[in-house]
Amino acid sequence: MNRRPRRAAAVDPAAGCTVTLCRGCCCGTSKVTGIDHAGQLAQLRRTLAGTAQVRVSGCLDACEHANVIVVQPSRDGRQAGGRPVWLGLANDPGAAADIAAWIHAGGPGLADPPGMLDLYVLTPARRVRQQLA
Repeated sequence: MNRRPRRAAAVDPAAGCTVTLCRGCCCGTSKVTGIDHAGQLAQLRRTLAGTAQVRVSGCLDACEHANVIVVQPSRDGRQAGGRPVWLGLANDPGAAADIAAWIHAGGPGLADPPGMLDLYVLTPARRVRQQLA
């Protein structure tokens, strides 16, 4: 008889979107002024709780675009052709709300982002993109 305690079923992070906030050398620091960095992270965690994984990363090496946020598609989004979307200069107070609305609608591959997010899209170098692959 096995007496090891059962673990609770793990949440499959691949099933939902993942939002990664760069908080390295420039992003999330006082070098980027006029934004409540902790508030942005808290807002994303609060509004996406149970829907998407929100995580913090060290420097993603796209400092000229601080603050950088990467939205990775859900499993269904990837199957539909969605790829990670890099957002740079995501310093507007409404950026977190727009990101949350997009993810609630399905995120990359399943829903078009709100028009405002189009202004933030960037294409980082291949080497940098591979850090989140």
